[in-house]
Amino acid sequence: MASEKPGSFQQGSPDPEDLQEFGSSLLSMENIDRTSPELWPEKIPGVTEFINSFQSTPNSTTKLPYSKELNHQDEDYLHQLAALSTSGLIGKVKELHDIAYQLGMEEAKEVTRGKYLNLFNRGKKEK
Repeated sequence: MASEKPGSFQQGSPDPEDLQEFGSSLLSMENIDRTSPELWPEKIPGVTEFINSFQSTPNSTTKLPYSKELNHQDEDYLHQLAALSTSGLIGKVKELHDIAYQLGMEEAKEVTRGKYLNLFNRGKKEK
């Protein structure tokens, strides 16, 4: 009787027929169609067509910054990096990380200085 209550614990191995019945009761035959505008409306009407218009163009006229041609100096630097050992490459990454951190700290100082000198609000007041 105690095993028939919800949340009760039944000792022993479960009956395979009960497991199949339990599994079939969890099965859902619901099908959600994500293309339906009623179920998944656009937040801004027309955005989907706008995005698809850019994706339909086969050749993009804008070049990405990393797709430029490498010059001789760039190729030499790539060969130097390729010749490094694993520890040397990790050291180079750490060095670049330290440089990026220092640049961030300098930028934060300059932004703070600009706020104290009221540089960011000058354009708003003059207009």
